[in-house]
Amino acid sequence: MANWPDPRTSATGYGGASTNASEVAFDAGLRSYMLSIYNYMASGVLVTGIVALLFASSGLAEQVLVTPLRWLIMLAPLAFVMVLSFGIHKLQTSTAQMLYWAFAVVMGLSMSSIFLVFTGVSIAQTFFATAAAFVGLSLYGYTTKKDLSGFGTFLIMGVIGILVAMVINIFVQSTALQLAISILGVLIFAGLTAYDTQRLKSMYAQIAGTDMMGKAVIMGALSLYLDFVNMFTFLLQLLGNRE
Repeated sequence: MANWPDPRTSATGYGGASTNASEVAFDAGLRSYMLSIYNYMASGVLVTGIVALLFASSGLAEQVLVTPLRWLIMLAPLAFVMVLSFGIHKLQTSTAQMLYWAFAVVMGLSMSSIFLVFTGVSIAQTFFATAAAFVGLSLYGYTTKKDLSGFGTFLIMGVIGILVAMVINIFVQSTALQLAISILGVLIFAGLTAYDTQRLKSMYAQIAGTDMMGKAVIMGALSLYLDFVNMFTFLLQLLGNRE
């Protein structure tokens, strides 16, 4: 991505008035940009939750998820993430938006299984606990003066490690390993929530006023959506009461 100059440091004019006006405009644009990301992210989580609940309560989830179709439902969200991540520069903004909403729907189908495994009360409690944690972590990432970029590589490596451990546990079925995966998963995605928020905030200076703005909002929402959903899923594994 092009290294666009920060408008706050490239403002020209006489005296401080022009600089102050530029800073005010930049801050207003940043708030609008971040609010758009949060709106898309929250709406995506809402769509996923509604689809998951309806699919499970209709009885279809219980019937479909015991057939080979479950693999299609489980892997479909990954396909959407791959298309968005690697094809975002070639996609139109409207196409990226459509793919994001389609992703939220298929993610809902995939996550419907939690309503068959855990009680509704524990799902609701875990959801609100995750939401509270997410707000606090994202607020920290937005406001902190500490540079969190150094944690990015470490956290991504942690995600890869968790994926490898989850694949291994499919075969060994270790309760202790599952517990360790859940604990590490919560911690890693909590860290990613703060890291991604700061990364998205910093990115605004590079994309402000460019045609990448709409796409950046979608990709930012997708990043925070994945942080939230994964933190929720791992926390549910730890705290959820099973049916």
